[in-house]
Amino acid sequence: MEQFFAKVAEINGSINGVVWGIFGLALLIGTGVIVTLSTKVFQVTHLKLWWKNTIGSLFTKNVIKHRKEKGVISPFQALCTALAATVGTGNIAGVAAAIAIGGAGAVFWMWVAAFFGMMTNYAENVLGIYFRRKNSEGEWSGGAMYYLQDGMGSYSYKDKHGEASLKKPGRILAVLFCIFTMLASFGIGSMGQVNKIVANVASAFDIAALSSVQVFEGVSLYNVVIGVVIMILTAIITLGGVKRIANVAEKIVPIMVVLFVAGSLVIIGFNYQAIIPAFIAIFKNAFAPEAFVGGGIGGVIVAMTNGFKRGVFSNEAGLGSSVMVHSNSSIKEPVKQGMWGIFEVFADTMVVCTMTALVVLTSGGLNGGVFNAQTGEIAAGYTDATLVGGAFNEIFSWGNVGEKFVAIAMFLFAFTTVLGWSHYGSKAWEYLFGAKTTIVFRIIHVITIIFGAVLTSSLAWDISDTFNGLMMIPNLIGVLFMIPLVVKITKNYIDRKVKKLNVKPILSYDEKTQAEQEANLSEEE
Repeated sequence: MEQFFAKVAEINGSINGVVWGIFGLALLIGTGVIVTLSTKVFQVTHLKLWWKNTIGSLFTKNVIKHRKEKGVISPFQALCTALAATVGTGNIAGVAAAIAIGGAGAVFWMWVAAFFGMMTNYAENVLGIYFRRKNSEGEWSGGAMYYLQDGMGSYSYKDKHGEASLKKPGRILAVLFCIFTMLASFGIGSMGQVNKIVANVASAFDIAALSSVQVFEGVSLYNVVIGVVIMILTAIITLGGVKRIANVAEKIVPIMVVLFVAGSLVIIGFNYQAIIPAFIAIFKNAFAPEAFVGGGIGGVIVAMTNGFKRGVFSNEAGLGSSVMVHSNSSIKEPVKQGMWGIFEVFADTMVVCTMTALVVLTSGGLNGGVFNAQTGEIAAGYTDATLVGGAFNEIFSWGNVGEKFVAIAMFLFAFTTVLGWSHYGSKAWEYLFGAKTTIVFRIIHVITIIFGAVLTSSLAWDISDTFNGLMMIPNLIGVLFMIPLVVKITKNYIDRKVKKLNVKPILSYDEKTQAEQEANLSEEE
């Protein structure tokens, strides 16, 4: 078994070095920069607009009302399901890992990735709504595979033989995207999440009778039992389809985010004297990394790479993943759903990830606690998986309440991520094999959960990184091709809703769907 895992790690390392090398990072951030500039920095210049249409409209009937149509969910359910998939271990263990490897400066690069990622996610969701269609079961289906097939595929170019179409390359990229999405659902959406659940639950709620029994080296019977329990819970929910997943997500996600942020604020409040030094360390070390990172240009690259990777692992902007649930929204305006995409990245990284980073960096002061920001040393007895729990435990030390709180938060964050990614993978499967066979994928996805319980932490995390990178490449190629369309749809919305011009709305690539959506557009007003 050890030799098998060693071989997997070797192969994964080779692929990871390519997809997360200069090419992958340039593609990721570059796309966000281009969309940001093309839309005239929409996330800043129209801050009031997207804030009003997201958090500002949260309690209106059109946003929270459940829909009777098959496979159609409310905008709030779409947000919660997307956040269920994005707010996961990346927000706790992922941030801790980024700091442990890249220093405090990695947090700055997470913010940079998120700022531009807001517009990448915006573009993805605008395209997702515009190119979605009803499947054979009468449910909405959308995602990168459709804007690669029908968007990029509609382009043509001239070569020496005359005019050539991009229909075939678009279709190939769509298929590759679906394959990578299914693989990612096993990595980021299964193994990586479950691995962190097991590590935290086993540490905070130890049951000696189970943890003392070794199934094989480094894996106890307790790990396996936790994995089996998660499998059963996942099966009960995901086999019921997107509506059941959304119903669970809208109940769990708001509570878990509010409780974690509140708990984090308490920790940060107790260590208030270290808040300003923590921010100084973040900005200073982003460009002048600590000695343990390597210093100089090499150190900046380490901090930048880990910040970008963990940022994407956390908010998923650029992967094209959350599009697949946003496309099930009852919203008819592509730009409106795009604005929910902006808020999704903001809530995930700018709020939750920042809270986690400050908890770690302020714990016991910059030179003490669970992590020393000056030397990059993790306190004895902790790993990146238990770093945040240790920081909470420093304040809530009675009966290890802090560690138990983080273990429960990690369980909820990670478990809901597993649910969200089951939907993403099933949509990729649907594109390849048809809507009637998605139950097969969901069963396979449930089975893979047990592997997350027995893999080593670093390997599960590295595999997730690789699958993310592979999925990101075809998606971002599609987004880059479609930027002029995103700009056109955005301008159309601004002309109608902000400038109050009497122009025809742009809602769908399909004439029939355009007419139907336009006829019912008043429902959103």
